[in-house]
Amino acid sequence: MHTNNEAAAVHPFSPKKCHYDDDFYYDDDDDYDIDAVNLDTLRRTKLSEIDNAEFQWFHIRACVVSGVGFFTDAYDLFVINLVSTMLSFVYFDNNIPTSIDTGLKMSAALGTLIGQLVFGWCADHYGRKKMYGLELSLMVVATIGSALSANSYAVSLWGALMFWRVILGIGIGGDYPLSAVITSEFATKKKRGAMMAAVFSMQGFGILTAAVISVVTLALYKDLIYQDQRYVDHVWRIVVGFGVVPGVVALYFRLTIPETPRYTMDVLKDIEKGSRDIDGVLSNRKNERDKGAPNSSIEIPRATFKDFIQYFSQWHNGKVLLGTSVSWLVLDVAFYGIGLNNAIILEAIGFASSTDIYISLWNMSVGNIIITMLGTVPGYWFTVFLVDKWGRIKIQLMGFIVLTILFLILGIAYDQILRLSMPLFITIFTLCQLFQNFGPNATTFIIPGEVFPTRYRSTGHGISAASGKLGAIVAQIGFINLKDIGGRNMFMNRLILIFAVFMFIGIWTTLLIPETMNLSLEELSNEDQIGFVKKAKKEDKTTISVHNFSEVITSSG
Repeated sequence: MHTNNEAAAVHPFSPKKCHYDDDFYYDDDDDYDIDAVNLDTLRRTKLSEIDNAEFQWFHIRACVVSGVGFFTDAYDLFVINLVSTMLSFVYFDNNIPTSIDTGLKMSAALGTLIGQLVFGWCADHYGRKKMYGLELSLMVVATIGSALSANSYAVSLWGALMFWRVILGIGIGGDYPLSAVITSEFATKKKRGAMMAAVFSMQGFGILTAAVISVVTLALYKDLIYQDQRYVDHVWRIVVGFGVVPGVVALYFRLTIPETPRYTMDVLKDIEKGSRDIDGVLSNRKNERDKGAPNSSIEIPRATFKDFIQYFSQWHNGKVLLGTSVSWLVLDVAFYGIGLNNAIILEAIGFASSTDIYISLWNMSVGNIIITMLGTVPGYWFTVFLVDKWGRIKIQLMGFIVLTILFLILGIAYDQILRLSMPLFITIFTLCQLFQNFGPNATTFIIPGEVFPTRYRSTGHGISAASGKLGAIVAQIGFINLKDIGGRNMFMNRLILIFAVFMFIGIWTTLLIPETMNLSLEELSNEDQIGFVKKAKKEDKTTISVHNFSEVITSSG
């Protein structure tokens, strides 16, 4: 390495004189710009500091702020499974039409797919901070609208519910890329996987809480329901409306969370402000508010349609997006499809439906608590504790391989297992839940938040997540019409074998994805970091605006 004391040297490939500055050399011509070179060094230095920082309170705060939102997402998304049954008792004499039941469950999924794509793109173009409060605000408004939906001459209750759940889904969809990207961009290299897994694990607690709130509300209304079953209408509205509580709690913190330093540096082109933000984060102090401004004297790769095509048309980049998207799609086909077996499990553990409305709803709610605790919640936390020790790819491959085997066993011997050993069926079902969450259900969320450059990180995650939601829609709409071919649940064994095929595909798509453990986000972007910040072209350059630069360099060491 050359030192700054060497005033000039001859570059081996050029007769021109070249100055050396740390890891750089530059020609004595009009293309050289000391500010661009130093800002490039400053950027890499500061990003290295946040990558290698000690785990501290700010990291916990980022996890909590993102996690509470994800808790709300799961609560609002999965509570409809309980609410649909309650609506069936109140409005349809326990025989809700399939079209309405499917519409209620799919409306949020459709909205989620839209939200993942739209908010994923918006977060890269308008900033993580600006979008983070907006999507949660949508969820709060839509939850209130859902809880207050009612029949009218022009619009039915279920029609209004479907409308509000589409809006709700758009907000939920936005939370996927935003929570993943904000957490990853603030995280340290050694703890990034655990932080993102901890955020995603709140999905399990959201599902669990929905069932708990249902149990508590039913207990409070027990006597009234026995007097008049229409009081179930009160119950489902309270259960739905409770989703506002964690949303409102998280909203303040999301509106006050700072923009990520990586976005400030790599998209807003304000290297100095981003470096001060990192100093503030690592020292647990607030920076003075400054508007900041793009530095027009430098050039950084920009997110444009042409650049997007150019970046992802390179196979080493395009295969990563293909791998994350298809892996998430095939996983969600089985993840949502295996829920078709919930009724069998509930019956097996003594929580079957009953002619008594209260008992039936109580069994359903308590049974869902048991199912969630069997494999769902433990699976998430195995991932939290092991993802930064084993690596993402090992866990994802393990999950897909084990699920392929389990689905093959269950599909081939489905009738025999049900007839001869219900405990064995419950065991296999529990293992499926465990290895979905200690496996690809967690890692397909983590990896897309790490493997793309800052300008496309949210977009790439949104595309991957939307692919997964497409798989969920296929499972719940397409496969639900297949399971009863030949009679009630007569096609289930072949349906489970189809799940096995999808899991097998997931093994191969995982091989397209690089291991991300202990690597910086910049290393994973497949872009050169030395010289990432360049002098702006003459036709694009205006007044150079580098303020207090000597102080920034001095403070960075």
